[in-house]
Amino acid sequence: MSEPHELRIETIDPADPAAAPALLADWRLIHNTIIPTAPLSEADVRERAGRNRLDVAYLDGEAVGCSTVRPPDDETPAATVISRIMPSHRRRGFGTTLYERGLAHARTLSDAGVETVVLATNEDGLAFALARGFVETERYLLPGDTVPFVSLRLADEAPAGKA
Repeated sequence: MSEPHELRIETIDPADPAAAPALLADWRLIHNTIIPTAPLSEADVRERAGRNRLDVAYLDGEAVGCSTVRPPDDETPAATVISRIMPSHRRRGFGTTLYERGLAHARTLSDAGVETVVLATNEDGLAFALARGFVETERYLLPGDTVPFVSLRLADEAPAGKA
């Protein structure tokens, strides 16, 4: 009987020049695979790592997922948790592991609730969010895009009148 494979999650520390480049590259590859309509450059990812918590999930040394936890800002008082899993590794619990880790961190950042964002064509991602109690709050297009993003909020944390 083979040993179960263990998911290893690493948080990107942009202050660690030895580890950061490989982690940033893996995070970027996953993001750009899952969100091909809004690809990020290396500089974009480095900038995001400076203001958000970025994690990369590995299985047997292979990057299989990534997540972002955005702290509240002037536009959004809630923390935002986004988990992405490569299509070939979905439905194995990896998204749940990344999501729960991100959710725990998000709850330390804001009492104003938790949101997520999913590309509208990512049916697996939308189903994942809805199954965890998120409800759609809006759809929006980035300049020049044709595929909208869907903003969702945990239903039990929706502001009055938004549930």
